[in-house]
Amino acid sequence: MNIKKHIPNTITCGNLLCGCLAITTAFNGNLVLSAYFVGIAAVLDFFDGFTARLLKVHSDIGKQLDSLADMVTFGVVPGVIVFKMMLMSLLGMDPHLAHNAYNGIFHVSMPILRELSKYGIDTNLFILLIPAIGFLIPIFSAIRLAKFNIDTRQTNSFIGVPTPANAILICSLPLITDNQPFMMGMDLRPLLYNVYFLGGLSTLMSFLLVAELPLFALKFKNFGWADNKIRYSFLLTALILLFLFKFIAIPFIIFLYIILSVVNNIQEQQAGKNNITH
Repeated sequence: MNIKKHIPNTITCGNLLCGCLAITTAFNGNLVLSAYFVGIAAVLDFFDGFTARLLKVHSDIGKQLDSLADMVTFGVVPGVIVFKMMLMSLLGMDPHLAHNAYNGIFHVSMPILRELSKYGIDTNLFILLIPAIGFLIPIFSAIRLAKFNIDTRQTNSFIGVPTPANAILICSLPLITDNQPFMMGMDLRPLLYNVYFLGGLSTLMSFLLVAELPLFALKFKNFGWADNKIRYSFLLTALILLFLFKFIAIPFIIFLYIILSVVNNIQEQQAGKNNITH
């Protein structure tokens, strides 16, 4: 048996395991640990493809397995995290209420309903529907991954924000509030746990997941500067930002990735027009 061909798929299964653990910890209210599991999964997601290219063991089942693992880790998990953050916001940042709210709704006799009523919340509609906005992310992640598997344009680049990038952005929010709640003397927690902010971010990122927006991939066919200028520039800038600002840098890095891709697309279009002219 050729063990070598199973190594990338084993790494992919590690990604999936991290996603399962992240979902469990998120629903139990530990969003920080959930975010760390997603971080580990992102590293594994990079190395499964890298290992497959290094060992030259590409396979159709590996491609499908990678998308299925990504759907769990980078699709479902960020949706659950937004859901829990919105629920916390609606319930006055009370983790006990947030953990038991749905038990209270589905078991009407439970005392938790009396606690919820103190906030003047319609437990049958408001609690159930508003945080569910976060589940736009898994829905559009599924669409994005399905498109990726059949879109021949995405061999060496991406069309739409990759699901790992979106998941890292979402997972940075609990890390920021837990480790760096202040920036320039401003408390970030009321913003990052704001229902309107979370709902708007979920909607925006869901759109960007499936938008016809070409983005460069961090795939190195060679390590020369000429072919990888934008990749090296992005990685160097990202490392500097992380070193200086830690978790707060993550959302800026993701949006920098999008902006650099747009600039790169414009430059390539201009170069193409110049070549046609000459």
